[in-house]
Amino acid sequence: MCSKVISRAKEFVSILRSLQDAESSDPYAYEEDVQIVKMNGDRIPAVNVYCGNQKIFVCEKAVPKMSEPDDGQMTETSNCSDGDADEANDSAHVLQTEIGPQPLTVMKARQLLSWYTLSQNASVSAVDTNLQLYPLWVRCDMADPAGTTWFGAETICVGTKVTGVKLYSITCKGSTADKQSLTTLEELKQEHKKRHHPSSMGIKGSARFNLFGSTVVENTTIESQSSVTVDFKWSHMESILEIPPLSSTATLNIKVASGDMRSPMFEMYRELEFLKTLADGLRTGETEWMEPLESTSAVNLTKAYLEELQSTAKTLQDQAARTPEISKLKSETETPIFNSFLERGDLDFVEQLWVRMRKSVTSYQDIGDCLKLVIDALRYGDIKPWIHRDSSSSLSKLILQSYHQQIEHVSLTGVTPVNMLLEMGLDKMRKDYINYLIGEELTTLNHLCYYLSTEVDLQEQVIRLRKLHHLLEITVTCSTFLGLPYDRLFLLTQSCLQHYRTSPYDEEHEFKLQIKPALISHFYQKEHPVVWGVELSSGHGSREVRTSLQLSDRPLVDHVIFETDFPNETVNGDSEDPAFFSTVVCCSLVNFA
Repeated sequence: MCSKVISRAKEFVSILRSLQDAESSDPYAYEEDVQIVKMNGDRIPAVNVYCGNQKIFVCEKAVPKMSEPDDGQMTETSNCSDGDADEANDSAHVLQTEIGPQPLTVMKARQLLSWYTLSQNASVSAVDTNLQLYPLWVRCDMADPAGTTWFGAETICVGTKVTGVKLYSITCKGSTADKQSLTTLEELKQEHKKRHHPSSMGIKGSARFNLFGSTVVENTTIESQSSVTVDFKWSHMESILEIPPLSSTATLNIKVASGDMRSPMFEMYRELEFLKTLADGLRTGETEWMEPLESTSAVNLTKAYLEELQSTAKTLQDQAARTPEISKLKSETETPIFNSFLERGDLDFVEQLWVRMRKSVTSYQDIGDCLKLVIDALRYGDIKPWIHRDSSSSLSKLILQSYHQQIEHVSLTGVTPVNMLLEMGLDKMRKDYINYLIGEELTTLNHLCYYLSTEVDLQEQVIRLRKLHHLLEITVTCSTFLGLPYDRLFLLTQSCLQHYRTSPYDEEHEFKLQIKPALISHFYQKEHPVVWGVELSSGHGSREVRTSLQLSDRPLVDHVIFETDFPNETVNGDSEDPAFFSTVVCCSLVNFA
């Protein structure tokens, strides 16, 4: 019997070692009903606090792939009508795509952990322990009295020698709004003492609150891709669900998606989307034109603008001082807060032309016709427009040439008109962003060199402009909705600038910012946490053991179904008494002789 167990352990650990050495993270089928997956621990909320982003093995039930029957099989075996057959196929497809990870039985999980532990014990001579394995976590079906959802194991090393194993168990309970039924702090302390008999014990609290994101209005959730949460950590805890004290450390987690209609940057986003439409058209050869914001055609708007310039003797600067041209084209959806942030009163001729064209062009023909009108007016001396000294677009260069009656010929064929319009937009929007960032003293031109460079091609310039826009979305969100002070906004801006110099555009990236709790106390002190936790610890270094409790508004485990009186996954809305799912993690230390 003993030799058989050792043989199974050797077989199991051999597979884990081969997976650990392999570059692929594809699931590995083990036995008939088990699959092993190599992944980062931070992908699993329940074990993230213990594994972080280190690699782990996850054992779970293998789910057979469902395949839809082919048409021939359906014709021979089904009595359904064609419509019913299509619906059945759709249902099968939905079922296939929605099946998530599945748990193993608690007994099977214990067996896998015993093999893992045996394989790491150097006193078992038949098992090679030269390689320290990644931690192993096994999904459990919660069918035991304790409600176990995970078992885990990780090795303890002194140098390269494995001297023991930490065994973890995670138990869960469904949501409840009854605070009296929650585990108390004293009960948690007794559980830790019973397992570890410590001479002293540390205690730490943690909590996460939502500050900005999806909102609930009249029991309807308005989803948002943007979110700002805050994580608190503190010590000297006295009770379960206590409010984080002002002495806590607090970290903002900021993830902002462009295009949120609540954002002061929404109009700027629409302008950037048009710019991106032009760039995508050049790259792919196909353009999906946006719905025009002006009822007047682009050509007629351009004609009217040129006629207006010809009929006045005043300079554009005087016009801007009296009634900025841009004000005539404001969309009704623009908000005062947006205007105060990014509207400039010094738009030059090319920038004002861009504003008219981006709100009205619907074809390549529109772009070519508008630019031909402008170039002809310049060639014949009908207009002498003013432009910024540092303008870099092709049209700006033609305007400078017109000052000396020496305009070079421009063939408005092929992609030339689109390139010219794209340059105009890039030039204008870069100045908009500079105006805000420099005006608010959030950075300097030296720190913006990467984003403002015109030495790279137009496609790369658009990518860098999108990064700069996303940076502003983040900064303006934290300024407008959270009211963060200048020093925090400055640090956040520098962090974003540094990140995007070397990283691709990614709206899913979560930026971190340390703040003082007092700055946001009015946001969280009357709100319910989305996650609240307490952790007890004893021992030191690799021999430290921990017992923790986490209360959350949604389950931290995705492979079992919890019993709850609440219909939705998220159980808290505007209720007076929030309901929480409970997750307890216990640890045991096994020393090898």
